[in-house]
Order: sequence, then structure tokens, then C-alpha cells
Amino acid sequence: MKLHFLLINAVSEALTDIFQNGKYADKVIERLLKSNAKWGSRDRAFIAETTYECVRWMRLYAQLSSNPERQFQELTKGDIIEIIGIHLVLKSKENIDFKEFKHLDYSKLKNQLDGVTERKIQHSIPDWMDELCVSEIGEDNWNTEIKALNLPAKMVLRCNTLKININTLAEKLLAAHFEAQATPLSKEALVLKKRGNVFATEIFKNGFFEVQDAGSQTIAPFLQVESGMRVVDACAGAGGKSLHLAALMNNKGTIISMDTEGWKLEELRKRARRNGAHIIETRTIDTTKVIKRLHDSADRLLLDVPCSGLGVLRRNPDAKWKLKPEFLTEIRATQAKIINDYSKIVKVGGKMVYATCSILPSENENQVVLFLSNNNNWKQVDERKITPAQDGFDGFYMALLERVS
Repeated sequence: MKLHFLLINAVSEALTDIFQNGKYADKVIERLLKSNAKWGSRDRAFIAETTYECVRWMRLYAQLSSNPERQFQELTKGDIIEIIGIHLVLKSKENIDFKEFKHLDYSKLKNQLDGVTERKIQHSIPDWMDELCVSEIGEDNWNTEIKALNLPAKMVLRCNTLKININTLAEKLLAAHFEAQATPLSKEALVLKKRGNVFATEIFKNGFFEVQDAGSQTIAPFLQVESGMRVVDACAGAGGKSLHLAALMNNKGTIISMDTEGWKLEELRKRARRNGAHIIETRTIDTTKVIKRLHDSADRLLLDVPCSGLGVLRRNPDAKWKLKPEFLTEIRATQAKIINDYSKIVKVGGKMVYATCSILPSENENQVVLFLSNNNNWKQVDERKITPAQDGFDGFYMALLERVS
């Protein structure tokens, strides 16, 4: 495609919003793409991809720039334009004929790049995060995981088996020019070979699929639900896993999907209507009474708790720049409180899954150990870890626990 400087300016605007105004990358890109109807699909793909890659590699690119010591929040428009240029020159492996990029020579940049050996700069992560992950999962594991976490996220669909089977869905996608392939990680998952606007298709509008990472798709089956059960999804958000549970239960039984944010549940209600998932009820957690009323009532409980999100950095690369050490301290306390308080929802003989999208033991197995040490009426049945390095998708942890008395 012919590169117009208008597109460079659009990426610059997005990066300014993300790094200087503290906005979330996905929302910034969504707003930006809606602002100009004249941009074609290639232009839109360029803006989104270039923005995400510059966010992902910001520390490395800044190190190669004219102002390596400047803080991200202090970057001028000229600095940001230069960083975009560094990305484009390194990607294309040739010099780019814009006056703003005249000083950027591929051979010199490549030599600079080859001279970077510090992991925190080479893999573009904050010092504290690098030190924390080494201390929690070990240097060898962290070396492999951070490489995988810096790869772009794959676009994965979950077949809605309430309406269609996966083979028919794959055929419909191919007819709409979306080639997809299955993955052994989830029997309902289709991985698109090339990203595209699947939301504009009639296939999506008919509720035949949801966009959901293959790692995320392993959580609902881990809960071992059956038709007719009473299931609570207590940290449901916009409800991707609630919808999956409804399909696994063949639309028979009850799913109570809860969250502290009512607007997320409103989105879930829209998605449930499109999916034909009519067994989902929604309840906003606005007081502790909402939880207490459900004590001893559920066959199954899903706790996909708030976490650092360190397992999904490939999907949300701006999170590594927004995340702070003090947040981790706070979120661990929140996780411990949620599993302790919400576990009372489960009947004797019922089961619960504690899950995160983190790779840190302090948010994962350590929380389960702490819970079990304080609740001898529970036992651990199973545990599973999905990591970007080992499985090629987002990172998740899940523990299956049973209430025995």
C-alpha cells in the first residue's frame, strides 16, 4: 500500500492519547477509526497494527531514538513521529522517503538494535515488572514467556454450538472470505489466518460465534457444568464465559451472571439475545446482600477474578505501561476476599473454578493455597495453566475446587 503521512499523523494522535492522556489503546483506536469514514480497510489495518506495535515496543524504540532518556509522558509530537518511523524502517528493512524520517537509516538502526542486550529494554518492559516476573516464575520461564507475550494476539472465534456446529461455521466464514483453522486447545475455537472485521458479517449478527481467545475458552469447560444446573458467574463482565457456559449446558438450567458494573451486564444481555442464550439472568453486585442471598444455592460457581492481566499483554500491550506495583498489592487482597466471600454461594458437593488471566503464582496457586488453609471444608480437584509460550494463546490460570462439607 502507498504510505500517506496522514496515516502517520493518525498513529501519532493515538499514541499521544495512550501515553500522555492515559487512555486505553483499544478505545483510542476504536474512536480514531470511527472519526474518518474515508479510510479504507488497509488504512484502518495500518493504523491499528502500527499503533499496537509502537505501544508494544515503545521502550525499545525510545532507546533507539534521538531522546532515549525522555519519559513517555514527556514525548513531543516530533519524538512520537520518530518512534513511528523507527518501527516502519525496521519492519520494512529499508529507508523511508519522508523528510521526517530522512535521518533514520536502516543499517544504523539495525546495528543499534543488535547492540541492545538488556532484557527489559530488548523486550520493552518496565524495570519493576521484569524483576517481579523473574522472582515469581524464574528467569528461564520469564525469558520464554516475555518473548511470547510480545507477539501480536491471534484473532480467535468461539463457535456458538447453540446455533451451529464448528464445521458449518468454518464453511460460512470461508464463503465470507475468512479462512480459519481449528486448534486442539478448544474444540469450539477457530483461529483466523488473517485479522478482519468479522463483526460486520451476517454470520456474527446471527449469533453463530463470539470473539474469544482459545485460552479463555478453556475456562468454562473446566467448571464441569451439566444441563439443568444452577450456575453462578460472579465476575461476569460482558459475559463471554457466561455465554460459553449456556452453550455447554444446552440452554437448560440457570446461569446467574453478576458484576459490580451494570453497564457490562447490559452488554451481556445484548450478546445473550444474539446468541439465543435464554438461561442467563443478570444481577448487579451493588451491596453485599446480593451475594448473601445466594449462599448455599449454586451447583457451580465461576470466579474469573480481577487480576494484573499479565497473561494477556499481547492483546493489551498498553497494560504494561499503565500497571503499577501498588495495584498488584491491592488486587491480591481483592482476589483473596472474593474467593473467601463468594465461595459461600456453592452448595455442599458443588464446585467452583478460581481463574485469572495472570501468569503470577501470587495471583494464582498461592491464592488457592491461602483459601484452602482457611477453609477446610474445601478441597482442590484439579488445576490448569495456559501460557503464551507453551500454548500460543493468552495466559490463564484455573483451579477446580469442591465444597466437601
